[in-house]
Amino acid sequence: QVQLVESGGGLVQAGGSLRLSCAASGRTFSNAMGWFRQSPGKEREFVAASSWGARNTYYTDSVKGRFTISRDNAKNTVYLQMNSLKPEDTAVYYCAVDRRPYYSGSDYSWSNFVSWGQGTQVTVSS
Repeated sequence: QVQLVESGGGLVQAGGSLRLSCAASGRTFSNAMGWFRQSPGKEREFVAASSWGARNTYYTDSVKGRFTISRDNAKNTVYLQMNSLKPEDTAVYYCAVDRRPYYSGSDYSWSNFVSWGQGTQVTVSS
């Protein structure tokens, strides 16, 4: 099973930027990669996904226009560039691999993902 390691979280003021990275131990070209987040007392929510081969990207409405997901297939790494951060973006961010190879739909609910990373804390101060 692919292992994932996230990095890049931290404390930033509102309006600032962070770039999260997620390095996979194996090849992930044929699987979608996703970012999710979870804050205390809330369920884990979908943030963004890059489909297999980086053909398409998907975002939850609250981050559209502010976050960008990208992936470097040669490095088996997926990134999440987060701009114009808001206090409500504060959460632990996780990356994960979609269990469905060559999936080309738009359903990226967390139950379809496996190989979760340990998470990285993002805190946005007001």
